[in-house]
Amino acid sequence: MRREHGLLLGYAAAVIAATLVHDPRALAAGLFILLLLAGRQAPALLWRAMRAVLIFNLAVSLGYLLLAGLRQMSPWDTLLLINLRVVVLTLLTFLFVARVNLFRALDFSRTLTYLLGLAYSQALSFQRAHGDFRLALVSRSPVRPRLRDRYRSSAAAAAWFIDKGLVAARETAQALRARGFFND
Repeated sequence: MRREHGLLLGYAAAVIAATLVHDPRALAAGLFILLLLAGRQAPALLWRAMRAVLIFNLAVSLGYLLLAGLRQMSPWDTLLLINLRVVVLTLLTFLFVARVNLFRALDFSRTLTYLLGLAYSQALSFQRAHGDFRLALVSRSPVRPRLRDRYRSSAAAAAWFIDKGLVAARETAQALRARGFFND
């Protein structure tokens, strides 16, 4: 078994373990271990993980606070558990992606490698398009765009990404079906 295959199995086991653990102390210990494993990359990876989950955790936490207030129960234990678990899983994923070549980890399956290649190329084209949208807004604004203008630009870009994603998914599904990946 190659190193990448072992790390993929370890990652899958760690995801399952973090999902099944319901003790915040154990999750905090897992977070600490992940930070130790990250070494010098720990601050950057933790910052990326916190930024990635901020909106999701905020929305879930506020919704749960509202529900707990209506039911007159203490939300703090559950909120700690949920938020800690999401941060641990996100940091684990960022650490895994930073340390493991996904193409080598999935090379045991030609189909998975092919699908990873499709997803990777799609992500690169979306990343390039995002940069183009950002540069277009800056280049077409003689002064710094107002918050309202940035929101409108973001909404237009999001609509474009959704349309583009749906078209690409439809085309990919048709191409995979034509090559026999899906049996109807």
